[in-house]
Amino acid sequence: MGRNLAIIGVAVALLLGMSSRAQDAAKGQMAAERFEKLSPEQKEALRAKLREFKALPKEEQERIRSNLERFKKLPPEERERLKSNLREFQRLPTEERQLLRERFREFRNMDPERKAELRRRMREYLRAHPERREQMMENMRRWRQMTPKQRQELRERMRERRRR
Repeated sequence: MGRNLAIIGVAVALLLGMSSRAQDAAKGQMAAERFEKLSPEQKEALRAKLREFKALPKEEQERIRSNLERFKKLPPEERERLKSNLREFQRLPTEERQLLRERFREFRNMDPERKAELRRRMREYLRAHPERREQMMENMRRWRQMTPKQRQELRERMRERRRR
């Protein structure tokens, strides 16, 4: 899904670039030139993503356009950080990506006070315990090396510990 949104974003960027007025004519021409350099398979994939984008509800299209504009305005290092995070997300197994999406949906649906409280507590925790942050990163590295079966066993052990 993340890859799909990224490709949709590129399609929107091409569309926005190609449909620009006089001040954006150069951008449109550059986008058209980039499009012409794509392989036939890439062109067809992009066209398919464009059809997929056009089939989305108008609100969703606008949300994607808005996110793309926000992304373009970010400093280069921040854009690179986001791209890196997306690559990391895409490397995760499907189950983990789905779990993260669900958790994010839950977070997004929380009331603003609860969100702010969670953010505050996490920042506080990480500032107060830099060695714990390093331990969390090490745990994450080990987690990524586990098989799905090992991860499930660990989850069950953790649930069991919490019940006690």
